[in-house]
Amino acid sequence: MFGFELSEEQQSIFEMAKDFAKNEIRPVSAHHDKTTEYPWEVLKKAHELGLMNTHVEERFGGMELGSMDGALVAEALAWGCTGISTAIEANGLALQPVIMGASDALKQKYVAPMMEELKMAAYAVTEPGAGSDVAGMRTTAVKKGDVYVLNGSKMWITNAGVADWFFVVAYTDKDKKHRGMTAFIVEKDWPGVEVGKKEMNLGQRCSDTRGITFTDVEVPAANMVGTEGDGWILAMKAFDHTRPQVAAGAVGLAQAAMEHALQYAQERKTFGRPIAAHQAVQFMLAEMAMNIEAGRLTVWRAAYEIDQGRRNTYYASIAKAFCADMAHKVATDAVQIFGGYGYNEEYPVEKLLRDSKIFQIYEGTSQIQRMIIAREMLGRG
Repeated sequence: MFGFELSEEQQSIFEMAKDFAKNEIRPVSAHHDKTTEYPWEVLKKAHELGLMNTHVEERFGGMELGSMDGALVAEALAWGCTGISTAIEANGLALQPVIMGASDALKQKYVAPMMEELKMAAYAVTEPGAGSDVAGMRTTAVKKGDVYVLNGSKMWITNAGVADWFFVVAYTDKDKKHRGMTAFIVEKDWPGVEVGKKEMNLGQRCSDTRGITFTDVEVPAANMVGTEGDGWILAMKAFDHTRPQVAAGAVGLAQAAMEHALQYAQERKTFGRPIAAHQAVQFMLAEMAMNIEAGRLTVWRAAYEIDQGRRNTYYASIAKAFCADMAHKVATDAVQIFGGYGYNEEYPVEKLLRDSKIFQIYEGTSQIQRMIIAREMLGRG
Protein backbone atom coordinates (compact mmCIF):
# COMPACT_ATOMS: atom_id res chain seq x y z
CA MET A 1 0.00 0.00 0.00
CA PHE A 2 1.20 3.53 -0.67
CA GLY A 3 2.47 5.81 2.07
CA PHE A 4 1.25 9.26 2.96
CA GLU A 5 4.54 11.13 2.68
CA LEU A 6 5.27 12.88 -0.58
CA SER A 7 8.78 12.54 -1.94
CA GLU A 8 10.97 15.64 -2.02
CA GLU A 9 10.42 15.87 -5.77
CA GLN A 10 6.64 15.60 -5.39
CA GLN A 11 6.61 18.22 -2.64
CA SER A 12 8.64 20.50 -4.87
CA ILE A 13 6.25 19.97 -7.80
CA PHE A 14 3.24 20.73 -5.61
CA GLU A 15 4.80 23.85 -4.12
CA MET A 16 5.80 25.16 -7.55
CA ALA A 17 2.27 24.64 -8.86
CA LYS A 18 0.74 26.21 -5.73
CA ASP A 19 3.01 29.26 -6.01
CA PHE A 20 2.04 29.58 -9.66
CA ALA A 21 -1.64 29.39 -8.73
CA LYS A 22 -1.20 32.01 -6.02
CA ASN A 23 0.90 34.46 -8.03
CA GLU A 24 -0.28 34.00 -11.61
CA ILE A 25 -3.79 32.47 -11.54
CA ARG A 26 -5.63 33.96 -8.56
CA PRO A 27 -4.84 37.62 -9.38
CA VAL A 28 -6.53 37.31 -12.80
CA SER A 29 -9.21 34.74 -11.97
CA ALA A 30 -12.09 37.20 -11.46
CA HIS A 31 -11.14 39.11 -14.62
CA HIS A 32 -11.31 36.01 -16.80
CA ASP A 33 -14.54 34.88 -15.17
CA LYS A 34 -16.23 38.20 -15.94
CA THR A 35 -14.80 38.80 -19.40
CA THR A 36 -14.71 35.08 -20.42
CA GLU A 37 -11.38 35.84 -22.14
CA TYR A 38 -9.22 32.80 -22.75
CA PRO A 39 -6.20 32.98 -20.35
CA TRP A 40 -3.45 32.87 -22.97
CA GLU A 41 -0.90 34.79 -20.88
CA VAL A 42 -1.31 32.43 -17.93
CA LEU A 43 -1.01 29.41 -20.21
CA LYS A 44 2.19 30.76 -21.76
CA LYS A 45 3.75 31.05 -18.31
CA ALA A 46 2.48 27.59 -17.30
CA HIS A 47 3.97 26.10 -20.46
CA GLU A 48 7.33 27.77 -19.81
CA LEU A 49 7.40 26.30 -16.28
CA GLY A 50 6.53 22.81 -17.50
CA LEU A 51 3.09 22.74 -15.88
CA MET A 52 1.38 21.67 -19.11
CA ASN A 53 1.45 18.35 -20.98
CA THR A 54 3.18 16.79 -17.99
CA HIS A 55 2.56 13.15 -19.01
CA VAL A 56 4.19 13.33 -22.44
CA GLU A 57 7.02 10.82 -22.81
CA GLU A 58 10.58 12.04 -22.35
CA ARG A 59 11.59 10.90 -25.84
CA PHE A 60 9.11 13.41 -27.25
CA GLY A 61 10.30 16.23 -25.02
CA GLY A 62 7.99 15.71 -22.04
CA MET A 63 8.57 15.16 -18.33
CA GLU A 64 6.66 11.85 -18.33
CA LEU A 65 5.25 12.51 -14.87
CA GLY A 66 3.15 9.88 -13.18
CA SER A 67 -0.51 10.17 -12.30
CA MET A 68 0.26 11.02 -8.68
CA ASP A 69 2.51 13.88 -9.75
CA GLY A 70 -0.19 15.09 -12.13
CA ALA A 71 -2.81 14.97 -9.38
CA LEU A 72 -0.68 17.22 -7.18
CA VAL A 73 -0.34 19.75 -9.99
CA ALA A 74 -4.07 19.56 -10.80
CA GLU A 75 -5.11 20.20 -7.18
CA ALA A 76 -2.77 23.16 -6.83
CA LEU A 77 -3.81 24.83 -10.09
CA ALA A 78 -7.53 24.30 -9.38
CA TRP A 79 -7.06 25.92 -5.97
CA GLY A 80 -6.18 29.01 -7.97
CA CYS A 81 -9.10 28.85 -10.43
CA THR A 82 -10.75 25.84 -12.04
CA GLY A 83 -11.69 27.78 -15.16
CA ILE A 84 -8.05 28.56 -15.86
CA SER A 85 -6.82 25.17 -14.65
CA THR A 86 -9.27 23.41 -16.98
CA ALA A 87 -7.78 25.37 -19.88
CA ILE A 88 -4.32 24.26 -18.76
CA GLU A 89 -5.28 20.63 -18.08
CA ALA A 90 -7.56 19.99 -21.08
CA ASN A 91 -4.60 19.17 -23.31
CA GLY A 92 -4.04 16.14 -21.11
CA LEU A 93 -7.33 14.49 -22.09
CA ALA A 94 -6.63 14.97 -25.80
CA LEU A 95 -3.05 13.77 -25.44
CA GLN A 96 -3.66 10.69 -23.28
CA PRO A 97 -5.22 8.40 -25.93
CA VAL A 98 -2.59 9.59 -28.41
CA ILE A 99 0.19 8.77 -25.94
CA MET A 100 -1.33 5.31 -25.44
CA GLY A 101 -2.20 4.39 -29.01
CA ALA A 102 -0.57 6.56 -31.67
CA SER A 103 2.41 5.65 -33.78
CA ASP A 104 5.77 7.27 -33.10
CA ALA A 105 5.40 9.13 -36.38
CA LEU A 106 2.12 10.71 -35.25
CA LYS A 107 3.58 11.59 -31.86
CA GLN A 108 6.58 13.19 -33.51
CA LYS A 109 4.29 15.21 -35.77
CA TYR A 110 1.65 16.32 -33.26
CA VAL A 111 2.90 15.74 -29.70
CA ALA A 112 6.56 16.76 -29.81
CA PRO A 113 5.81 20.29 -31.13
CA MET A 114 3.51 20.87 -28.14
CA MET A 115 6.54 20.62 -25.88
CA GLU A 116 8.53 23.14 -27.88
CA GLU A 117 5.89 25.88 -27.97
CA LEU A 118 2.39 26.53 -26.66
CA LYS A 119 -0.04 24.54 -28.76
CA MET A 120 -3.49 23.28 -27.78
CA ALA A 121 -5.46 20.14 -28.51
CA ALA A 122 -9.02 18.97 -27.79
CA TYR A 123 -10.71 15.65 -27.03
CA ALA A 124 -13.66 15.53 -29.44
CA VAL A 125 -15.85 12.58 -28.52
CA THR A 126 -19.08 13.96 -27.00
CA GLU A 127 -21.95 14.63 -29.42
CA PRO A 128 -25.25 16.55 -29.11
CA GLY A 129 -27.11 13.26 -28.64
CA ALA A 130 -24.30 11.13 -27.26
CA GLY A 131 -22.57 12.28 -24.10
CA SER A 132 -22.04 9.54 -21.55
CA ASP A 133 -23.75 7.17 -24.02
CA VAL A 134 -20.78 7.01 -26.38
CA ALA A 135 -22.40 4.13 -28.30
CA GLY A 136 -25.05 6.63 -29.47
CA MET A 137 -22.42 8.40 -31.57
CA ARG A 138 -23.41 9.33 -35.14
CA THR A 139 -20.16 10.68 -36.55
CA THR A 140 -18.81 8.43 -39.29
CA ALA A 141 -15.52 7.97 -41.12
CA VAL A 142 -15.77 6.16 -44.47
CA LYS A 143 -12.55 4.93 -46.08
CA LYS A 144 -11.92 6.05 -49.64
CA GLY A 145 -8.47 5.13 -50.88
CA ASP A 146 -5.80 6.61 -48.63
CA VAL A 147 -8.22 8.85 -46.70
CA TYR A 148 -11.22 8.56 -44.42
CA VAL A 149 -14.11 10.93 -45.15
CA LEU A 150 -15.35 12.27 -41.83
CA ASN A 151 -18.92 13.53 -41.29
CA GLY A 152 -20.72 14.43 -38.09
CA SER A 153 -20.69 16.85 -35.19
CA LYS A 154 -19.31 17.07 -31.67
CA MET A 155 -20.56 19.16 -28.76
CA TRP A 156 -19.25 20.60 -25.47
CA ILE A 157 -15.65 20.25 -26.62
CA THR A 158 -13.22 21.94 -24.24
CA ASN A 159 -10.49 23.94 -26.00
CA ALA A 160 -12.27 23.56 -29.37
CA GLY A 161 -11.81 27.20 -30.35
CA VAL A 162 -8.12 27.32 -29.50
CA ALA A 163 -6.97 23.81 -30.44
CA ASP A 164 -4.55 23.13 -33.27
CA TRP A 165 -5.86 19.56 -33.59
CA PHE A 166 -8.59 17.29 -32.27
CA PHE A 167 -8.65 13.69 -31.07
CA VAL A 168 -11.81 12.48 -32.81
CA VAL A 169 -13.67 9.18 -32.51
CA ALA A 170 -16.04 8.12 -35.30
CA TYR A 171 -17.79 4.98 -36.52
CA THR A 172 -15.95 3.13 -39.26
CA ASP A 173 -18.28 0.11 -38.92
CA LYS A 174 -21.60 0.67 -37.13
CA ASP A 175 -22.46 -3.02 -37.24
CA LYS A 176 -19.66 -3.72 -34.78
CA LYS A 177 -21.03 -1.15 -32.30
CA HIS A 178 -18.31 0.12 -29.94
CA ARG A 179 -15.77 -2.15 -31.60
CA GLY A 180 -16.47 -0.36 -34.85
CA MET A 181 -15.25 3.03 -33.57
CA THR A 182 -11.93 4.41 -34.76
CA ALA A 183 -9.84 7.36 -33.56
CA PHE A 184 -8.12 10.02 -35.64
CA ILE A 185 -6.10 13.20 -35.24
CA VAL A 186 -7.89 15.92 -37.19
CA GLU A 187 -6.37 19.34 -37.78
CA LYS A 188 -8.58 22.36 -37.16
CA ASP A 189 -7.64 24.10 -40.41
CA TRP A 190 -8.54 21.25 -42.73
CA PRO A 191 -11.37 21.90 -45.25
CA GLY A 192 -14.75 20.89 -43.86
CA VAL A 193 -13.91 21.50 -40.20
CA GLU A 194 -16.14 24.17 -38.68
CA VAL A 195 -15.84 25.29 -35.07
CA GLY A 196 -18.95 26.83 -33.52
CA LYS A 197 -19.48 29.78 -31.20
CA LYS A 198 -18.14 29.85 -27.67
CA GLU A 199 -20.75 28.50 -25.25
CA MET A 200 -21.61 30.75 -22.31
CA ASN A 201 -21.70 28.39 -19.36
CA LEU A 202 -22.69 28.65 -15.70
CA GLY A 203 -19.12 28.39 -14.46
CA GLN A 204 -15.51 28.01 -15.58
CA ARG A 205 -16.36 30.74 -18.05
CA CYS A 206 -12.87 31.36 -19.45
CA SER A 207 -12.59 27.73 -20.49
CA ASP A 208 -13.30 27.55 -24.23
CA THR A 209 -16.22 25.19 -24.94
CA ARG A 210 -17.71 24.83 -28.44
CA GLY A 211 -19.31 22.53 -30.93
CA ILE A 212 -17.46 21.19 -33.99
CA THR A 213 -18.96 20.13 -37.32
CA PHE A 214 -17.17 17.86 -39.81
CA THR A 215 -18.41 17.96 -43.41
CA ASP A 216 -16.66 15.62 -45.85
CA VAL A 217 -13.35 16.13 -44.08
CA GLU A 218 -10.61 14.08 -45.70
CA VAL A 219 -8.45 12.55 -42.97
CA PRO A 220 -5.27 10.76 -44.10
CA ALA A 221 -5.22 7.11 -43.06
CA ALA A 222 -1.83 7.86 -41.49
CA ASN A 223 -3.66 10.04 -38.92
CA MET A 224 -5.48 7.05 -37.46
CA VAL A 225 -4.66 6.55 -33.78
CA GLY A 226 -4.04 2.85 -33.30
CA THR A 227 -5.90 0.59 -35.70
CA GLU A 228 -9.50 0.41 -36.91
CA GLY A 229 -11.79 -0.38 -34.01
CA ASP A 230 -9.44 0.98 -31.31
CA GLY A 231 -11.28 4.29 -30.90
CA TRP A 232 -13.70 3.40 -28.14
CA ILE A 233 -11.18 1.58 -25.97
CA LEU A 234 -8.60 4.37 -26.33
CA ALA A 235 -11.20 7.03 -25.49
CA MET A 236 -12.38 5.12 -22.42
CA LYS A 237 -8.94 4.08 -21.16
CA ALA A 238 -7.88 7.70 -21.27
CA PHE A 239 -10.36 8.37 -18.46
CA ASP A 240 -8.49 6.01 -16.13
CA HIS A 241 -5.61 8.48 -16.38
CA THR A 242 -7.56 11.75 -16.45
CA ARG A 243 -10.38 11.16 -13.97
CA PRO A 244 -7.99 11.21 -10.99
CA GLN A 245 -6.72 14.57 -12.26
CA VAL A 246 -10.27 15.94 -12.57
CA ALA A 247 -11.06 14.66 -9.08
CA ALA A 248 -7.91 16.37 -7.82
CA GLY A 249 -9.16 19.60 -9.37
CA ALA A 250 -12.40 19.23 -7.41
CA VAL A 251 -10.35 18.82 -4.23
CA GLY A 252 -8.45 22.01 -5.06
CA LEU A 253 -11.68 23.96 -5.50
CA ALA A 254 -13.10 22.57 -2.26
CA GLN A 255 -9.89 23.47 -0.41
CA ALA A 256 -10.16 27.03 -1.65
CA ALA A 257 -13.83 27.27 -0.64
CA MET A 258 -13.10 25.94 2.84
CA GLU A 259 -10.22 28.38 3.35
CA HIS A 260 -12.41 31.32 2.37
CA ALA A 261 -15.21 30.12 4.66
CA LEU A 262 -12.84 29.53 7.56
CA GLN A 263 -11.35 33.00 7.30
CA TYR A 264 -14.75 34.68 6.95
CA ALA A 265 -16.19 32.72 9.89
CA GLN A 266 -13.45 34.08 12.14
CA GLU A 267 -13.96 37.68 11.00
CA ARG A 268 -17.77 37.95 10.77
CA LYS A 269 -19.46 38.63 14.09
CA THR A 270 -23.04 38.03 15.21
CA PHE A 271 -24.44 38.43 18.70
CA GLY A 272 -21.11 39.85 19.80
CA ARG A 273 -18.83 37.01 18.74
CA PRO A 274 -17.38 35.50 15.54
CA ILE A 275 -19.76 33.13 13.78
CA ALA A 276 -16.98 30.51 14.03
CA ALA A 277 -17.85 30.32 17.74
CA HIS A 278 -21.30 28.97 16.90
CA GLN A 279 -21.56 25.20 16.85
CA ALA A 280 -23.69 25.17 13.71
CA VAL A 281 -20.92 26.87 11.74
CA GLN A 282 -18.22 24.75 13.37
CA PHE A 283 -19.99 21.60 12.23
CA MET A 284 -20.16 22.89 8.66
CA LEU A 285 -16.44 23.67 8.67
CA ALA A 286 -15.65 20.27 10.19
CA GLU A 287 -17.69 18.51 7.49
CA MET A 288 -15.77 20.40 4.85
CA ALA A 289 -12.43 19.32 6.30
CA MET A 290 -13.52 15.70 6.70
CA ASN A 291 -14.72 15.39 3.15
CA ILE A 292 -11.76 17.18 1.59
CA GLU A 293 -9.32 14.89 3.39
CA ALA A 294 -11.33 11.82 2.35
CA GLY A 295 -11.58 13.06 -1.22
CA ARG A 296 -7.85 13.68 -1.49
CA LEU A 297 -7.19 10.09 -0.43
CA THR A 298 -9.53 8.70 -3.09
CA VAL A 299 -7.53 10.69 -5.66
CA TRP A 300 -4.22 9.41 -4.36
CA ARG A 301 -5.44 5.79 -4.40
CA ALA A 302 -6.67 6.07 -8.00
CA ALA A 303 -3.42 7.73 -9.08
CA TYR A 304 -1.31 5.19 -7.19
CA GLU A 305 -3.03 2.26 -8.90
CA ILE A 306 -2.44 3.54 -12.43
CA ASP A 307 1.17 4.43 -11.54
CA GLN A 308 1.66 0.80 -10.48
CA GLY A 309 0.55 -0.32 -13.92
CA ARG A 310 -2.75 -1.68 -12.66
CA ARG A 311 -6.23 -1.01 -14.04
CA ASN A 312 -7.75 1.69 -11.83
CA THR A 313 -11.23 2.11 -13.35
CA TYR A 314 -12.96 1.31 -10.05
CA TYR A 315 -10.84 3.72 -8.01
CA ALA A 316 -10.88 6.44 -10.68
CA SER A 317 -14.68 6.44 -10.75
CA ILE A 318 -14.89 6.50 -6.95
CA ALA A 319 -12.54 9.50 -6.87
CA LYS A 320 -14.38 11.31 -9.67
CA ALA A 321 -17.86 10.78 -8.16
CA PHE A 322 -16.95 11.44 -4.55
CA CYS A 323 -14.81 14.51 -5.16
CA ALA A 324 -17.23 16.07 -7.65
CA ASP A 325 -20.17 15.75 -5.27
CA MET A 326 -18.02 16.78 -2.32
CA ALA A 327 -16.71 19.93 -4.01
CA HIS A 328 -20.21 21.08 -4.91
CA LYS A 329 -21.39 20.51 -1.33
CA VAL A 330 -18.38 22.32 0.16
CA ALA A 331 -18.88 25.29 -2.17
CA THR A 332 -22.59 25.38 -1.32
CA ASP A 333 -21.83 25.40 2.40
CA ALA A 334 -19.20 28.09 1.92
CA VAL A 335 -21.85 30.31 0.35
CA GLN A 336 -24.12 29.54 3.32
CA ILE A 337 -21.45 30.57 5.81
CA PHE A 338 -20.95 33.85 3.94
CA GLY A 339 -24.72 34.40 4.05
CA GLY A 340 -25.99 37.17 1.79
CA TYR A 341 -22.43 38.13 0.90
CA GLY A 342 -21.83 34.62 -0.41
CA TYR A 343 -24.61 35.10 -2.93
CA ASN A 344 -22.92 38.22 -4.30
CA GLU A 345 -20.31 38.18 -7.06
CA GLU A 346 -18.07 40.58 -5.15
CA TYR A 347 -17.15 37.71 -2.83
CA PRO A 348 -15.13 34.69 -3.98
CA VAL A 349 -17.39 31.79 -3.00
CA GLU A 350 -20.16 32.69 -5.47
CA LYS A 351 -17.78 31.90 -8.34
CA LEU A 352 -16.57 28.73 -6.65
CA LEU A 353 -20.13 27.45 -6.40
CA ARG A 354 -20.75 28.10 -10.11
CA ASP A 355 -17.44 26.52 -11.06
CA SER A 356 -18.04 23.44 -8.92
CA LYS A 357 -21.12 22.15 -10.73
CA ILE A 358 -19.34 21.01 -13.88
CA PHE A 359 -17.30 18.47 -11.92
CA GLN A 360 -20.50 16.45 -11.55
CA ILE A 361 -20.98 16.50 -15.33
CA TYR A 362 -17.84 16.45 -17.48
CA GLU A 363 -15.66 13.37 -18.00
CA GLY A 364 -18.66 11.25 -17.04
CA THR A 365 -21.49 12.40 -14.78
CA SER A 366 -21.69 11.43 -11.12
CA GLN A 367 -24.46 9.02 -12.06
CA ILE A 368 -22.32 7.35 -14.75
CA GLN A 369 -19.50 6.96 -12.23
CA ARG A 370 -21.86 5.11 -9.91
CA MET A 371 -22.86 2.81 -12.76
CA ILE A 372 -19.19 2.06 -13.45
CA ILE A 373 -18.46 1.42 -9.77
CA ALA A 374 -21.41 -0.98 -9.48
CA ARG A 375 -20.43 -2.74 -12.71
CA GLU A 376 -16.91 -3.21 -11.41
CA MET A 377 -18.25 -4.57 -8.11
CA LEU A 378 -20.59 -7.00 -9.81
CA GLY A 379 -17.89 -8.05 -12.26
CA ARG A 380 -15.55 -8.86 -9.41
CA GLY A 381 -18.26 -10.90 -7.76
